[in-house]
Amino acid sequence: MASLPLATAEVCDSNAGLILNGDLRALQPIFRIYGRRQIFAGPVVTLKIFEDNVLLRELLEEKGHGRVLVVDGGGSTRCAILGSNLAQLAQNNGWAGIVIDGCIRDVDEINGCDVGIRALNSHPMKSNKKGVGEKHVPVTFAGTRICDGEWLYADSDGILLSNSELTV
Repeated sequence: MASLPLATAEVCDSNAGLILNGDLRALQPIFRIYGRRQIFAGPVVTLKIFEDNVLLRELLEEKGHGRVLVVDGGGSTRCAILGSNLAQLAQNNGWAGIVIDGCIRDVDEINGCDVGIRALNSHPMKSNKKGVGEKHVPVTFAGTRICDGEWLYADSDGILLSNSELTV
């Protein structure tokens, strides 16, 4: 993870060229902020699932090393794919954050975890447990394509993706 996460507004202001050529992109502002870590950054790991969190658990069981898990949950608002147990696992294994195109649950417990989480909303129902999905594949949501190895920067102003690590 970057030693000091960059402010997304400052990154945009000082990198107009990267924005113009598509190397720096902002996700559409559709996410709610959860978790104690309001500002986070790190290299991206992608996951594509739908209403099933078995593969999500598998990835969070790995050491995070300051990475950010980006989950294409198909935009489902019919169940949660992340709850407090998985958020605690992410914290314990050193993940910087999780961005989910889907829902979470156990909001009060998740807000006590030292991990940054962005999701569409909360939902009390749990997900399926079939193990269906794809790891480390390009995903597209919130108006942009996201690939493994890109860098994600998140703060209260929004979420940015860059083809490479940025410095001030």
